[in-house]
Amino acid sequence: IGEMNLFMKKNVIQNATVNLVILLIFGILSIGSTLLLRSKMLQNAHEMGNYLVRNYSAVEQNNITMYETLIELGTQYLDGQILNNANPEQIQTLVHDLFASTEEMLGNYAVNLYAVVDGEIIAANPWEGMEDYPFETKQWYKGAIQANGKVTFTDAYQDIVTGKMVITVAKKAQYSDTVLIFDVSLENFHNYTNATSLPEGSSYFLFDRSGQPLYYIHDDAPTNNQIGSDISKYINTFWEELHSGELTSNNSFIQGLDNNKKSMYYYELSNGWISILTIPLDTILQELNNFIYIFSLIFFIFLLIIAFMTVRDFKLNWKMQRTSDIMQVLGNSYYAIYRVNYNRGTYEMVKDADDIKNKIARIGNYESLLYNIAACVDESTYQSMIQGFSLENIRKLAANQTNDFGGDYLRQFGEVQKWVNVRLFFDKTLNQGEAILCFQEADKIKKEKLQQMHLLQSALESAQRNEKSKTEFFRNMSHDMRTPLNAVIGLTELAQHSLKNINKQDHQKQLENYIQKIKISSKQLLNLINDVLELSRMERGNTSSMHYTQIDLKYCIQECTGVFRELAQKEEKIFDVHFDIKDSIVMGDSSRISQILNNLISNAFKYSEAGAQITVSIKQSDYQQHSKYQIRVSDTGIGMSKEFLPKIFESYAQENRFSTKHIMGTGLGMPIVKHLINEMHGEITVESELGKGSTFTVTIPLEVVEQPDLLRENEESSNITSNLLEEKATLAGKRILLVENNEINMEIGKEVLSLNGMEVFSAWNGLEAVEQFQASTPFFYDAILMDMLMPQMNGCEATKIIRGLDRPDAKTIPIIAVTANAFAEDIAMTTEAGMNAHTSKPIDFNLLHQILQDLIYQENKQS
Repeated sequence: IGEMNLFMKKNVIQNATVNLVILLIFGILSIGSTLLLRSKMLQNAHEMGNYLVRNYSAVEQNNITMYETLIELGTQYLDGQILNNANPEQIQTLVHDLFASTEEMLGNYAVNLYAVVDGEIIAANPWEGMEDYPFETKQWYKGAIQANGKVTFTDAYQDIVTGKMVITVAKKAQYSDTVLIFDVSLENFHNYTNATSLPEGSSYFLFDRSGQPLYYIHDDAPTNNQIGSDISKYINTFWEELHSGELTSNNSFIQGLDNNKKSMYYYELSNGWISILTIPLDTILQELNNFIYIFSLIFFIFLLIIAFMTVRDFKLNWKMQRTSDIMQVLGNSYYAIYRVNYNRGTYEMVKDADDIKNKIARIGNYESLLYNIAACVDESTYQSMIQGFSLENIRKLAANQTNDFGGDYLRQFGEVQKWVNVRLFFDKTLNQGEAILCFQEADKIKKEKLQQMHLLQSALESAQRNEKSKTEFFRNMSHDMRTPLNAVIGLTELAQHSLKNINKQDHQKQLENYIQKIKISSKQLLNLINDVLELSRMERGNTSSMHYTQIDLKYCIQECTGVFRELAQKEEKIFDVHFDIKDSIVMGDSSRISQILNNLISNAFKYSEAGAQITVSIKQSDYQQHSKYQIRVSDTGIGMSKEFLPKIFESYAQENRFSTKHIMGTGLGMPIVKHLINEMHGEITVESELGKGSTFTVTIPLEVVEQPDLLRENEESSNITSNLLEEKATLAGKRILLVENNEINMEIGKEVLSLNGMEVFSAWNGLEAVEQFQASTPFFYDAILMDMLMPQMNGCEATKIIRGLDRPDAKTIPIIAVTANAFAEDIAMTTEAGMNAHTSKPIDFNLLHQILQDLIYQENKQS
């Protein structure tokens, strides 16, 4: 098998190498031919470009010759008249005649014609200030005098009279110092006949001696003197390269404004002006590009053919290799393989075990093979193997159409015992009456299974211990819930009894005391329920409950810590809050930050005696986009033992210690805090010592908001609302639509709202709420209190429908969610539906009253 595999691999590699060499030779010859063709095309293009630029320059030269001829004729005529002693009036008339003749030939206003005679300017079209014009200092005059009869052309410049770009043609008379001058504007100098004959994508430029463009045709620029910044830089670049001599070879190119390469050709005119022609390299090599495209297609097809042939060879080799690999894998996986003919009772050895290969023949009687195999197992397994793999049992298995039979057993390998897996396979590909008997070492797998069973057993024991812990928790929870519940029930009965003596002052005070204690016990029950629900959400593995918005961290912490001021006075404790932060506006979840802080501060008050000091400090570090904010809550309370500190963040964990007061709790507060901080990608540490207090340090990364415009608007809105409430802090007469499907809750809500002077209208589900709102006149209702879980239509669905109604108050009426769903994701759902605020059940009516005040008067102010 090994030699066959090696031969097949060599054959495939040899064929692939030949194909690769052929492909490489073909590629080298093709690339060489392409480069040679490209060089020849560039040489031809260079000759053609020089020819074209000379042709285009001939047009410019004709214009120059025309002006030279006209000014020479005019100068001769003027010089002759001056020699004949013509007076100034006659010379003026002569200049007018010359101007008229020139306009007749060139067109109206083609040139501005004037002459310098005896030190004075005589113009066909006099201009203001002509008498004082310092012509002696002008370059055209100096050039004409120095040329001594030859026609001179100036570079382009801006005429001080017309403000246009002009060139001046001047010539001195032969027999006098008279100078005749043509001022020609650039827009009239050129006839633009070259524009239509340029190759595609080409550009043509005419420069004076200083490099000033007199005329150009370019895809990215107009054909006048108003040059944009990009084309100006472009012109300056190739003007500099032209004078540096870098653009004389066939392979010299300039980068165009479109970032494409262009060849440049130039020609110098008789007066020193230069014509320049640029042609895109793509235009020059267009035929070569077409050739390359065709060649690439042929090369690609050739490559596909070679690839197909190579893949075919590999595929054929793979099929043969696959069969060989299967045999090789079986040979490697099983240390012994036998082909058994159970009808004849014989076997054929395919692969034998090392320790019995000298004891049995290659082909022989199956019973002899079986007894040699069974001799290697212990006594407990021997009889089972003899019976299970006997010819009689094999024939029964075949008759029952069993495909696979076997199992694991311990076998002796010399002085070592190992687990072995034996398999008996029946397959249709075998001859009738045949099966394959295989033996495989399974020591590692068997031990792993045993270890896995041990781990499962350990996990079961751990689960049982956890169940015991939960049972203990629910026992404690039952106690902690029944304690305040017993207080609620007992105090309610006492309050009912006190109602009979309500007129007596001492009984009235006692009734108020009962109600206050009922309220405290109810809040204890609510806190217990909230902790259990939060733990349930954590254990379900819910995704992050964080909802990040712009918040004022300082305001959030002040609001949270403010509620503990009164408690500190009541319990005679010192409570301080310190801030050391630079950036207060951050992206964060204010409700979760408040939840963390409330848990930590509550514990500090709970586990400290009168006179204790409780300090909250907030510090910012790393003044970057994601600053770290450190919140430290420390107290001088009773502290914790070193043994309990590692367990403080475990669920249900509580340290049972003696204290002067009974402390209620579920052991869930700190695990919840730990979970929330982890969701914020933060960390929490704790330091504590018995009798000296505890310090909790929370570090969380928060993104600093650089431009908190929205938050400032909300603060301004809040300030406006506060001012309104100071002016009018009553809800008497306000019409409230109360949506609630529970009769008791409806009765309580109507009674409390009515006691505050509000007029309450009832709706028993979301559908009724929508119908009543639609039936009312605009702005009839001042606010809607919306329950969430209701029959027919829930609160979110009803809110979305109300917000979508076509009436002026649909978008603005305050809608407040009043629901028992208190998770952050539930609050997010109400906000998404279009509700303005959320308050959870049991309802804090003082808080609800404040929310109604804020929203109603804010809505009135906006209206």
